[in-house]
Amino acid sequence: MTNKFTQSNYHAICDKLAAADPDLAAIVKAHGYPPFWSRPNSFETLVHIILEQQVSLASALSALNKLKERLQELTPVRLLLLTDEEMRACYVSRQKNGYIKYLAETLLSGQLNLNELEDMPDDEVRAKLVALKGIGNWTADVYLMFVLQHSDVFPIGDLAAVNAMKRVKNLPADTTKEQMIEMATQWQPYRTIATMLLWHFYLSVPKNKGVIV
Repeated sequence: MTNKFTQSNYHAICDKLAAADPDLAAIVKAHGYPPFWSRPNSFETLVHIILEQQVSLASALSALNKLKERLQELTPVRLLLLTDEEMRACYVSRQKNGYIKYLAETLLSGQLNLNELEDMPDDEVRAKLVALKGIGNWTADVYLMFVLQHSDVFPIGDLAAVNAMKRVKNLPADTTKEQMIEMATQWQPYRTIATMLLWHFYLSVPKNKGVIV
């Protein structure tokens, strides 16, 4: 059974992490609890996460809102009616246009069923998602954390989380990903919530702008 967190146990898990890690305790003391970041299990959510790959969160949200404005409802059927030019007018790059349309086709064909992912363990969800064109580990991590609320995911490919961890833990700039993954094991089985504390720190300190929702 995969461990999940809920709105009702979220603060208690933050407290448990803070009791075991003074650096996380300092985040809670200075900035309070992180928001309960979550997203529905939908095509629109996966499109949003794909749009967020390697761009600012603000520009991804802008593209998502353009698509919703044009389509009224962001569904696989409606999205596939858009031409490449119309997708470009919604600020969607040629590469991401391909990824999103491929995703729409896999959902319509039944190759991927989002509801079935809700009861699968992390590794099975990840395998299903990364098998799709345009979805890598970062996208799978965000989906596991925000949509399925799996409690023990550390997204090593997320720059905000990595940079926040380096600052909070006072790590050298050249600390390797392998070293950070090893350090994050201290937060098991709640690495997702520890990451949300790191994001909360990242967004709360000056000069870090953006919203993780």
